Amino acid sequence: MADNGQTRSARRKQKKAKKKPVAKKILLTICIAIIAVGIGVGILLTYWIATAPEIDSSKLTDPFASVLLDKDAQEFAKLGSAESNRERVTFEELPDVLIDAVTATEDARFFDHAGIDLRRIGGAVIANITNGFGSQGASTITQQVVEKSFLSPEKKIKLKVQEAWLALQLERQYSKEEILEIYLNKIFYGANAYGVKQAASTFFGKSDLQDLTLPEAAILAGLPQRPTAYNPFENPELTKDRMDTVLTLMVRHEKITEEEANEAREVDITSLLRESPPKSRPYDAFIQQVEKEVTEKLDGADINTDGLTIYTTLDTNAQEYVESLLNDSEENPINYPNDQFQAAMVVSDTKTGAVQAIGGRRNQAAGEYNYAIRGGNQPGSAAKPILAFGPAIEYNKMSTYHQINDDKPYEAPGLETPIRNVTRTYAGWVTARHALAQSINVAAIKVFEDVGRENAKEFAKNLGMEFPDDKINLTDAIGGSTLNVNPLQMAGAYQAFGNEGVYIEPYTVTKVVFPDGREVDLTPEPEVVMSDYTAYMVTDMLKSAVTQGSGTRANVSGLPMAGKTGTSTLDSGEAADSWFAGYSTNYTIAVWTGELEDNTRLPISDTNISKDLFRYTMTNISEGIETQDFTKPSSVVEVQVEKGSNPPSLPSNHTPSSQIVTELFVKGTEPTSVSEKFDELDPVSSLQANYNEEENSIQLSWEYNTDEDVSFEVSSQLNDGEMHLLSTTDELSLDVSEVEPGEYQFQVIVVSNEDNENRSEPATTNATVAETEEEEDENEEEGGNIPPVEGLTANFIEETSIIDVTWNYNGPPASYEVTVNGQSQTVQSLGIEISGASPGQVYSIIVTPVGQNGANSGVRGESMNVEVEIPAEEEQPVSEDTEEEEEVPDENVEENEVEE
Repeated sequence: MADNGQTRSARRKQKKAKKKPVAKKILLTICIAIIAVGIGVGILLTYWIATAPEIDSSKLTDPFASVLLDKDAQEFAKLGSAESNRERVTFEELPDVLIDAVTATEDARFFDHAGIDLRRIGGAVIANITNGFGSQGASTITQQVVEKSFLSPEKKIKLKVQEAWLALQLERQYSKEEILEIYLNKIFYGANAYGVKQAASTFFGKSDLQDLTLPEAAILAGLPQRPTAYNPFENPELTKDRMDTVLTLMVRHEKITEEEANEAREVDITSLLRESPPKSRPYDAFIQQVEKEVTEKLDGADINTDGLTIYTTLDTNAQEYVESLLNDSEENPINYPNDQFQAAMVVSDTKTGAVQAIGGRRNQAAGEYNYAIRGGNQPGSAAKPILAFGPAIEYNKMSTYHQINDDKPYEAPGLETPIRNVTRTYAGWVTARHALAQSINVAAIKVFEDVGRENAKEFAKNLGMEFPDDKINLTDAIGGSTLNVNPLQMAGAYQAFGNEGVYIEPYTVTKVVFPDGREVDLTPEPEVVMSDYTAYMVTDMLKSAVTQGSGTRANVSGLPMAGKTGTSTLDSGEAADSWFAGYSTNYTIAVWTGELEDNTRLPISDTNISKDLFRYTMTNISEGIETQDFTKPSSVVEVQVEKGSNPPSLPSNHTPSSQIVTELFVKGTEPTSVSEKFDELDPVSSLQANYNEEENSIQLSWEYNTDEDVSFEVSSQLNDGEMHLLSTTDELSLDVSEVEPGEYQFQVIVVSNEDNENRSEPATTNATVAETEEEEDENEEEGGNIPPVEGLTANFIEETSIIDVTWNYNGPPASYEVTVNGQSQTVQSLGIEISGASPGQVYSIIVTPVGQNGANSGVRGESMNVEVEIPAEEEQPVSEDTEEEEEVPDENVEENEVEE
């Protein structure tokens, strides 16, 4: 037992002895690791500091300009250069109120720290740990000067270390006053203004900074954070919010009192601004989109201060032409109705999505709102291909022949007012092609409901459309609800239809090169967002819209192109927006027009200008280049369909050509059954012709199924003459009176009353009228003596639109040459009916007897003439604008505008 106890004790001591070295080893390892990490971090920091750029005094004072290149890599703008809108200021020119506003906003301890603010760094570290690196900056004014002068704007730890190191070095070489002066001369303030002195002149018209008021100083101090968003010319409300923030910071840091801040807050922002903004720089609307893309795609980059080389898609010729159409001049072919009328447009490459030109507004000045790339308005019927017909083809494989019943206003639960067509007329069953080309509201809503809201929304989102709260309403299908778009988005959506279903997000920047030589490709990737059959079939229907539908005014003769109009309305029912979006295989153009006064929507006074802007621009940019037609993919088949058949049927051998249409179907869905509607009519039977000598007439009779809705065309031929129509009748008999001697052949053809081209084979019979001895003697005695007809009259029968012409004749046997307005025919009877008389037309009728027998054969008698004038129809009032359809908001609409 003792031995066992000692053994256990010895074992416990042995285990303890083993544990102690392991714990020590772990602790030692941790210490070594910490030391190694510390050494590594130290080495890395040392390396970063050692590789930091030198402080170059020329870069502190000279602008760090960005160069913009067009699609041919030719420079068209330099932003931030000495030649730009920049005026330098010295520290002595800076008023205290501006210095206080800037430091309170950007760096409250600027005059106390040595280049970096440890307190701000601590707060930023906590925020970055909590919300991710880069979520909050700790840069002092000195660090901002360093970044803008020597470093890339990227949020990288290496760059932040170098920024802090260089800030410390800068503070050793320059005074606080010099650093603040450098800072205020480098900043971009928006509206093409570089530096605080130029900004004061641009926004407030003040050349002496000592004249700045507290509200003005607060505005200038707040602008650099977001110069575009806080631009007081464009967004005075956002400017006021930012000014309030600056004033609050000034109170917090005891630069001003609360009373002074409150007094400044009462100022109307617009009252501070100069009377009119300065003129914009060339290509300004396009450059604004370049800036927007670079800012969004390259975090922290600033095209106005970072010295970038930016490769763009600009076509300077197209841009200059667009600007010429939007600026008032005697050479401008567009006659704008008033100064409140606004317009914006985007031109892009259909194949690549590259934006070629942007027109932001009429007579654009620096800092003014760019309607082409910002905000948005209701698209009106321009939404129909995007939300109704496109999705229906994509998801339901709807054909262009698809039948839709446009029978009455559309009613649905929750709709206070039914959706109507603008003409207040309804066409009954129509094809999808006709419905889209003529922009029929009721038909579009029915197509939208059939395809389903979620499918429609998904299709539209793939084309760049955005829906508030991801919600789609019924009347979005006709562009009159919550969906709002700008011309840039609209051009992107329509570009995909013209590009075989491939969507490319509209872009103006292809590549950015940083000062250190680093390149970043910003060209977006193409996305297949619909089938090629959807793109082609929508395009083909929109070609009908510009050749025979609502967009004919925008059509460019000889150019294969497609397009769609769009009009939205105010609560008053008056038009508020007018759109035209269209494309060829080369270019896509989206145009918006509207009227505003003090940011208030007005009724648009001319809805045709959007179409004119499109037509002039497409004509100009297409001149001298080949424009191919759209290529039909193998997934689409062209099929002849019998008009009116539902479901669609192939025409039979007897279907009249006027009842055949050619439409597009997704391959595999085309009709296969043949229509039986126009089977060939049977001819008449038992046709007889009996001569009645006492009445000198021939009685014709025949048999036919009287249940058929048909008429009978009766024609006759005398001797070797031509076959001439005698009459059209619904009866089964006809009397031919006052017949002349000779050999007659009569012909009867059955004609459908539904379609005049559906006719039977002719049935024929013959009859002979012999000369009497008295007539033979007269012919011999009176050879060459053919008297004129007597009692020639012509009466218009309004109910049947027929002119009834009759005459008498007392002479040797003759036929009668009847000439109506230069068109002649020969008849045997003493009368003729002229059908299809046109209102307002004057008919001149000449009747000449022509001898038939013996010595009189071919002898012409004297011609007699009569005229009859057909009364003109009374004109009916026609709506001035039948191109677009009124659209009524559903129960969820919060906007004041509805589509028309």
